[in-house]
Amino acid sequence: MKLAAAAGILSFVFLGFDFSLLAQKNSADASQEFKRIAAQLSEARLGGAPESEALQEKALRFLDGLAGDELSSAGAADLDRINQKFARLVSHDPPVGENYHLVRLGGSPAAYALVVNFGLGGPAAIRIYTGMGGRYAFTAKIDHFVLQDFFDSDIELIPISLAEPAFVIVAGRTDDLATGLFSAWRFDGRRPVMLWSSDLLQQSSYQADADGFHLTYCLEPDDEHPASCPKMVKDLYRLEAGEWKRIESVNLGPSPPAQK
Repeated sequence: MKLAAAAGILSFVFLGFDFSLLAQKNSADASQEFKRIAAQLSEARLGGAPESEALQEKALRFLDGLAGDELSSAGAADLDRINQKFARLVSHDPPVGENYHLVRLGGSPAAYALVVNFGLGGPAAIRIYTGMGGRYAFTAKIDHFVLQDFFDSDIELIPISLAEPAFVIVAGRTDDLATGLFSAWRFDGRRPVMLWSSDLLQQSSYQADADGFHLTYCLEPDDEHPASCPKMVKDLYRLEAGEWKRIESVNLGPSPPAQK
C-alpha cells in the first residue's frame, strides 16, 4: 500500500459550520460536545458507517482553537501542561486508541503538530500550527479527506530534525504482527510535503536518534507461518539536503521463534 505523493491544504474550508457558536459556549459545554462528536466518529469507523467530513472537521476545529490559544499563551515552555489538557478530552473510558497531543517540530520559529486519534482504528489526523505576531493558528492538515490514501489508523508522529520541521508518521502497528505504514514529511511553512512512504511492513519497530531514523521490519514474510520471519532487516534513514535517504540496510537474519 502506497500513499499518494501529495498532501496538505493551504486554506481552511468551513464546511457550513459556524464555529463562533461553539466559541460562545462555556468551556465545559464545548468539551462535552467535542467528546460526543469524537465518540460518534469512532463508532462510525468501527461500525463501517459512512463518515462525515463536516463532523470530523467540526471536532478538529475545536482542537485547533484550543491549540492556538494555549500555544499563544504558553508555547513550548509549557507543552506538558497543554498536553495534559488535551488528555482530559478523551471520550472513551478507558481511552484505548484515543489520544490528542501536541509535538514541537524542528526549525525556527517552531511549528507544532497536533496528533489526533479519535479511537482504536481511526479516524486520525495531523494538524499543523505556525506563529505570527505572537499568535499561533492552524496552517495545514493531513487526513484521509485531503489525501485519500492516507492510512488514518492509530498514528504517531516522530520529529526527525532539530534544524527543520521534518517528521515521520507511523500508522497501524496494533495487530499481532505490528504491521505498520511509515511515511516521511517536511513542512515547508505552508503545507506538508511527503518525501517517502513505505509498504505495509510486518513485525515493524522504529527508533529515532541523532544518527537518523531506524526502521526494523520483516523483508520476506512467511504467509504460512506469519509469526516468524525468514529475513529481518534494519534500515537507517536520514534527511539530507531536503531529501529522505536510506543510508544503510542491515540483514538481521530470521526472527526469533515465537514464544509458546
